[in-house]
Amino acid sequence: MIVNEKTAIVGRNIVLVPYRPEHVERYHQWMLSPELRELTASEPLTLEEEYQMQQNWQKDEDKLTFIILARPHLLSNNIPVSDETPTQEEISAYPMVGDVNLFFKNDPEGYDEVEAEVMIAGSTYSEPSYRRKDVAHSALNLIFDYATSPDGPPPLRIPPNKLVVRIGEDNTSSIRLFEKLSFVVTRRVAVFQEVELRYRGDGKWIHGKCVTFD
Repeated sequence: MIVNEKTAIVGRNIVLVPYRPEHVERYHQWMLSPELRELTASEPLTLEEEYQMQQNWQKDEDKLTFIILARPHLLSNNIPVSDETPTQEEISAYPMVGDVNLFFKNDPEGYDEVEAEVMIAGSTYSEPSYRRKDVAHSALNLIFDYATSPDGPPPLRIPPNKLVVRIGEDNTSSIRLFEKLSFVVTRRVAVFQEVELRYRGDGKWIHGKCVTFD
């Protein structure tokens, strides 16, 4: 989306930044993993196609994408947690560990819905310890807070009850993740072997700090 092309969201342990050309090569390496392609329902792309996809996603008005960066203290007890907002130069040096997305859709019944997706790259192309560090939980909180805030930029300001996620029925860790965020199972689709969960919480998320990211 154009709306977030110059916005970073700073959280306690991670930072969300817009998906840019400098991220594409690393992202392409991630998507060489059959496991990640299966988890994200992605088709294999060439590097050139991946660059074109990044451009399309930046312009599309039905996709909100952030790359997840890890702050230095996340993996080290020797680095203190800083309350100061990192500079753009510091943020740009943080390692990529995943991405988080919202897809704006119309379902067959005709009402709008916004489907969430999060991916942490894992042990093949990233530090294995970035998983099970609440990175996905934090990233979802930050993007939900940004996208549902009544003070946020249009065309966002999403009603929280429009949020939905669809997950393979065997992916119990992801199902538990979204249940912790007040999503509840509303439908099971046997033909696709997936479950659908919709948000039924009070719309309160962990708040991040939005900063300009030129």
